[in-house]
Amino acid sequence: MKLKNIEFLIDGHGDVTLGRIGPIHCAAIACDEDQQLAALVRGKRESFEKLLARLDAAIGKAWEDEVRVDEING
Repeated sequence: MKLKNIEFLIDGHGDVTLGRIGPIHCAAIACDEDQQLAALVRGKRESFEKLLARLDAAIGKAWEDEVRVDEING
């Protein structure tokens, strides 16, 4: 599985956070050096790999189309 956008962030250009956030059992949040790019909530039957693929795609969409996905805050 190639996750080029996540890899770019964790190679020193931002942050990726995975895990519990308050009442949310599993979330994935990506930020570059300036802003939050995506905040996803893992679905009840969603695999970890699918969550990572969705996060990678959401990061790309934020950079390319300036559309940010925030499933945590609405």
